Amino acid sequence: MNRIYVQGCGAVSPAGWGIAALREALFKAQPIPARELPRPGWHQPLKVRAVPPPQPRPAFLTHARLRRTSPITQYAVGAALEALGDDARGVSNGTLRLGIVLCVMSGCVNYSRRFYDETLRDPGTASPLVFPETVFNAPASHIGALLGTTAINYTLVGDPGTLLQGIALAADWLLDNRVDGCLVIGAEEIDWLTANAFRLFIRRIVLSDGAGALYLKCNTSSPPVVEIRAVTDSHPFRRNQNRGQAAKQMRAELPVLSEKHLLCDGLDDLPRLDRAEAEAWRDWRGARLSPKTVLGEGLMAAAAWQCVVAIDALQQNRYTAASVSVVGCNQQAIGAHFVRVEN
Repeated sequence: MNRIYVQGCGAVSPAGWGIAALREALFKAQPIPARELPRPGWHQPLKVRAVPPPQPRPAFLTHARLRRTSPITQYAVGAALEALGDDARGVSNGTLRLGIVLCVMSGCVNYSRRFYDETLRDPGTASPLVFPETVFNAPASHIGALLGTTAINYTLVGDPGTLLQGIALAADWLLDNRVDGCLVIGAEEIDWLTANAFRLFIRRIVLSDGAGALYLKCNTSSPPVVEIRAVTDSHPFRRNQNRGQAAKQMRAELPVLSEKHLLCDGLDDLPRLDRAEAEAWRDWRGARLSPKTVLGEGLMAAAAWQCVVAIDALQQNRYTAASVSVVGCNQQAIGAHFVRVEN
């Protein structure tokens, strides 16, 4: 029976570029300082946690296809290349069929907002960047072009739980032998319009941006360390099933954890927003990591960070198993379970 392994991971976050920066920030357990984001028409700026400029500047940004891309594409490419590692060469020379599943919630909001803003001011001079850059599939298209792959390439749009649906989709592609490896990427970018919209619902929320990537394979010649053991059903929020009930159903489908295992949850340290998930895990007494309390609410990127953090903890041999709990913004509760495999 084929199994699905995590061959590599990558992350771009407010902590910096790379998993090492993310790991260090979570080890310190101190929220990353927020910066001010101007809000047109208001004296009071918004608070956000943004990805810092990369140091040094990545070589991929000089690629002709990426010179005018928006931040979300740059974050997604950075995380993807870190996850792929040396296998990127196999993709480019045509010896490895690479599938791509890119997951977003707000997507390319930056250039979209800019285009409509300029259109309202003067339609004759509005930037046409909206056309190549703001359709939801643009980042996945750029990654495919950069790597030179023509294999299957999907973009999924939904709330943060969609990242785990993307993992399940990638597993299907691998088990059906449609691809040799598959990237699953969650990415978002900050814009004042999105940050202000979320503030209308939760005034203390601090949005962040970045990306996380998982590189999955079915059969691998190099020793894998982490296996995906389960992705639960998606439990939607609906009139006869609220967020709390959906979160409890998600937890009930996950394998039973011992107190020596890790829970990587999606808590924001915002009681009203966290209530459903906190109640579902109220009796959990084992180890717990809550990346969003350090990094901010990164929407789809945050769900990817949860998975990357859980996998990294297993790769560091700190735990033998880890579960990821995602209770999305407005759509679903869904979970995943990873185990460390011995070679």
